[in-house]
Amino acid sequence: MDKKKLQEIQKHLPDHVTLIAVSKTHTKEEIDEAYACGCRVFGENKVQELKEKYDDRYQWHMIGHLQRNKVKDVVPLADMIQSLDSLRLAEEIEKQCAKIDKIMPVLIEVNISKEANKTGVYMEECPAFVKQCMQYKHLDVQGLMCVGPLDADRDRIEECFERMNILFHKLQSEYGSEQIRYLSMGMSDDYPIALKHGSNMIRLGTVIFGKRNYSISISFS
Repeated sequence: MDKKKLQEIQKHLPDHVTLIAVSKTHTKEEIDEAYACGCRVFGENKVQELKEKYDDRYQWHMIGHLQRNKVKDVVPLADMIQSLDSLRLAEEIEKQCAKIDKIMPVLIEVNISKEANKTGVYMEECPAFVKQCMQYKHLDVQGLMCVGPLDADRDRIEECFERMNILFHKLQSEYGSEQIRYLSMGMSDDYPIALKHGSNMIRLGTVIFGKRNYSISISFS
């Protein structure tokens, strides 16, 4: 883990911005080290990794694509699901949360660049989708999440992030800024651009932990 880089990011990060330390493929020891350096919220892409690494001292966000058959495993552990992208998934989260009487904070994942290899609702579909999700009493829709366009130039990234910012403020004007609080966008390669366009939640992995280690075992028992 790059402690110096993490401390530099934390030093210059505005107070209103939440840093999600994306710990996928990294060990529990590395997560503990990041916590000691001030990280409090961790993001996982894979359900199995969340289950293996879970520690109730920390906050955990599910940020990867979530299959409906895995929701029952995520709901008891996650403090937020950032990747809500379909009504069928919303229904399953509602069902599993109702069983344990839990209100789940969620973000709507938007495929802002309309890339075929990405999940998420399209921008033009988002307002209606948010309205539908608001009907579930165990879901607390708190904002939006997106992944910036892959292999794009800066102008394209800026364009996508600005459209997300516009959508975010449109939803705030309808539901209030106390309800629609979070605009989660920006990762290791593009977070400065995201901050420029209104992001208040960034998801950083490589810049904190280094390149992903796919060779590790995720069993810590």
